[in-house]
Amino acid sequence: MQAHWTLDLIWWITAVELPALGGLYWLAWRNRRDADGALDAARRRTDAAFVALRESLSAYKLEVATSYASIPYLREVEARLTDHLIRIEAKLDRSVGLAGGAP
Repeated sequence: MQAHWTLDLIWWITAVELPALGGLYWLAWRNRRDADGALDAARRRTDAAFVALRESLSAYKLEVATSYASIPYLREVEARLTDHLIRIEAKLDRSVGLAGGAP
């Protein structure tokens, strides 16, 4: 009886268990290979997107720097406008004084 049981066990291991374990190993290996490939592809796409984003941000910064007025320029324009308004106010005061109105 013992020899019969051993032969059935060896046959079971050889005919069923080893191919099943080999198939499971192959599935795990293939799954890992596919996952590594997908991860590499995603990493490449992400790196390319980051490069494009950095270039876009640099271009936007350059556009902002060239398109918008700087603080010193704004101060200069404000000073010129203030000077013009003061001259207009002085002219209006003189014209009111010449017309005989009381200030």
